[in-house]
Parts: sequence; C-alpha cells; structure tokens
Amino acid sequence: MKQHLIVLDLDGTLLTDQKVISPKTKAILNQARNDGHQVMIATGRPYRASEIYYRELGLHTPIVNFNGAFVHHPDDKHWGLHHTPIGLDVVHEVVESMHAFDFHNIVAEVMDDVYVHHHDEKLMDIFSFGDPSITTGDLRNYLKTDPTSMLIHAPYEKVHAIHDHLSEVHAEVIDHRRWGAPWHVIELVRSGMNKAVGIDRVAKSLGIAKEHIIAFGDEDNDLEMLDFAGVGVAMGNAIEPLKNIANEITLTNNEDGIAELLMDRLKLTL
Repeated sequence: MKQHLIVLDLDGTLLTDQKVISPKTKAILNQARNDGHQVMIATGRPYRASEIYYRELGLHTPIVNFNGAFVHHPDDKHWGLHHTPIGLDVVHEVVESMHAFDFHNIVAEVMDDVYVHHHDEKLMDIFSFGDPSITTGDLRNYLKTDPTSMLIHAPYEKVHAIHDHLSEVHAEVIDHRRWGAPWHVIELVRSGMNKAVGIDRVAKSLGIAKEHIIAFGDEDNDLEMLDFAGVGVAMGNAIEPLKNIANEITLTNNEDGIAELLMDRLKLTL
C-alpha cells in the first residue's frame, strides 16, 4: 500500500470531549506509523498548547499551528520555520473598528506571547496553557510586533455582525473563522493562511502526493484542509458545511471516529 499522510485536527477530532486521545485511536495511529504511513497535526492552537499531544503520539513530522500561519518541525530546525503574521497596521484597524461593536475582548498572539485587550481571568485561563508571557492593555499601545493570530470574543448575538464586517472591510488582509461552542470567538489570521497551505508544504517535503493525504476535521477552520486532501473526512460531530464537502463522514471524536476510518481505509488492526 502507498504511503499516506494522515492529518489530524485536535479539538473535536483527535481529542475526545475530555481533551484526551483515546487508547484505541492512539493504538491505530501507532499501527499506521508502523506500517510506514506518516501522521501529523494541523490545528488552530499554538505549538505550546499542542506539543503535549505531539509528544504523546511520538510524532517526528512537521506541525501546522495557528491554522497555517505557523508551520515548523519541532525536532528538525533545518526543515524550516514558516511564520506568516498579521501586519500591525491591520491589527490597529481591526481594534479600532471593533469599538463600534459590542465585544468582550480581543486577544493577539505573537507565537508564545499573548496580549489581552481587557483583563479577563476566565479568558486568560484558556491562553495560559504552556505558560506564555501575558500582557494586558490596549493592543494599540502594548502590541509592538506583528501577531501570528488575533481572536475577537463577543456576545453570541453580535458575532454574525462582526463576521460580516470583517468580510466586507478587511477581507483582503485577513481570513477569519469562528470557534465552536461554547466560546463565541472569531479567529483571525493573515489572508491566504489556512491549514491546507501548511499541509501542502509538509506533504511536498515528505514526497507524499495530494491523493494520498487523509485529513480529519470538525469545524470551519478545517474546510480548506478537507477540500485539499485526497480524502477529507468529517467527524460525526462536525458542522454541516464540513460534512457537505467531505469525501467521508466517520464516527464522532468520542467514538474513535479516526480509528474506525483508518482501520477500514488502510486495513489496520489492533
């Protein structure tokens, strides 16, 4: 069988709702690697919040973080580091425009440094994973470096209007995606950045053709990835737009959906 590249989103896909990798899924992924296939992670998380799972799986492949804005190889510095941040001028424009809306907070991440527009203990708990440096204060004053990504946290009823504004006014400079429940967050990266861009770079470095990529996802930041992959797989818990474009739909993240599909596709056994 041809070597495949298996691409895994984290939240809602590889991870159960308890944020762990199930023993069955881990065993099948290990079997896939033993059979010569490559396994990689593609996530919206920063590396500091995904390294624990990278190490748990014993991976030795590049990783896609920040939805494609940061692509690197944790164990091979010669592979290259591809970081494509948002311009500071764009950040200032977005922050300025958000003050016309009712929003809770804005967060900017510069690799492993976090900048929070308003102090918010609950929100800061999410970003404290991996012990980053956290700075609180108006981003227009405190943020001095082009950020890898931005996040806008807003009331549920305001998210749609903010989403429309970003599409109409800032579409040429940023791409944006919505987080799944319970957080009503819009995540921004530089225009043209998505998981598919990073996966394409990794696949070419490994010499694996597009048709031999199997990608798993569940949210709208996985749309380009599933559309790009030879086999795009939506989890049973995925949003409907993702299921509509997927080549296959598997079981949910709590039902070993990844393991079940790989056992069938790649003829793997426990």
